[in-house]
Amino acid sequence: MHGTVAEGRGPVRYGPPAPGTGLPVLPALAGVLAGAARRTAPEPPGGGLELRAAACGHWGRRGLRAEPDLVAAAPGAQPLLFALLASYGGDVLLPRPCPAWWTPQARLLGRPAYHVPTPAECGGVPDPFALLETVRRVRTEGGVPRLLVLSVADDPTATVAPPETVREACEAAVGEGLHIISDETWRDTLHRPHDTVLFSPAEMCPDDVTVLSDLSGALTPAGWPAAVARFPATERGAQRRARTLDVLTALGSVVAGPVAVAAAYALGEPDPVAVRMRRAAALHGAVAAEAHRLVLAAGAFARPPQAGRHLYADLGPLRNRLAARGVTDSMELEELLTARLGAPAPGGHRFGDELGALRARLATGPLLGTSEEEWAGTLDAADPLELPHVRRALAAFEEALDGL
Repeated sequence: MHGTVAEGRGPVRYGPPAPGTGLPVLPALAGVLAGAARRTAPEPPGGGLELRAAACGHWGRRGLRAEPDLVAAAPGAQPLLFALLASYGGDVLLPRPCPAWWTPQARLLGRPAYHVPTPAECGGVPDPFALLETVRRVRTEGGVPRLLVLSVADDPTATVAPPETVREACEAAVGEGLHIISDETWRDTLHRPHDTVLFSPAEMCPDDVTVLSDLSGALTPAGWPAAVARFPATERGAQRRARTLDVLTALGSVVAGPVAVAAAYALGEPDPVAVRMRRAAALHGAVAAEAHRLVLAAGAFARPPQAGRHLYADLGPLRNRLAARGVTDSMELEELLTARLGAPAPGGHRFGDELGALRARLATGPLLGTSEEEWAGTLDAADPLELPHVRRALAAFEEALDGL
């Protein structure tokens, strides 16, 4: 692995995956997958009716009405977003920072991708005024901006955009003729769901938003790839879904049969799945809050994490001390933190941030234990921060940061 450090600074194949759960597979879910193991046929492109109907039920419980004929499924968010971008056409606008895999999707299609700054209070959604300025600049330069990809519950910043910010950004985008792809992979990982207000852009602009969700965010293991998309209930939405299915068919991008059965079960949110989802979110929230405290105590900065399994640290206040260690950009910061933490700490350059900004995404999964026994104990603990293995992990985390 060490031999690929320099190479890993750029190539897509070395980009960071989404933070893992650090938890064992839910036994009930594993049982469903095992029971479907004899199913040899894959799903049809876009997913079978059972999977699509389960996705509709999932969205319906969140206030988003959906019909199976306006849903598409794929083996993971990456191929599904690729198909969506190919189907919608035009130049792409993205928040800065954004998930590490968004920009490569556009570039693989030969599409220009423009990053728009986010407001001070959150990531995932572009500042409305900066968005308007960027659209007009791109058009002046001869570009054709048509798509905005955003995430209300965000990777990498772990923030949730306030409803007013989402509304203003969506109104600005729609007013300029942009279609919005809302990645809602992390919406069910809110650390304090009763204290955090999350509105989907599809609730605000139903005819102009396609919703994308990777089930690995809250429902299924990353090794069982499945993602779903909900298209607007319009003639244009139906046409774009048809084009998306054409792309998925051409790619042979279909969900494996057994995975589709497990995904449909998870989307149905029976008690075992719902309980695990809530416990996992609360656990990562507790650990993320403590990690956030330690980041601030070390003299760095991070927005308080609200969702997901990570936080986004800005070590700019430590720039002089880091420079003395030969760390002057986020690539060098990534190498240093990864070595000191013993876990991946991808630098901000991977998420579209400026190379000179000393930022990195820190995952909470590695702080939960190193074995299935420890993971299970952490999940069931009344106070996970008091467990010996969690305390050791947090102490090592603190030492790694203080030593900077």
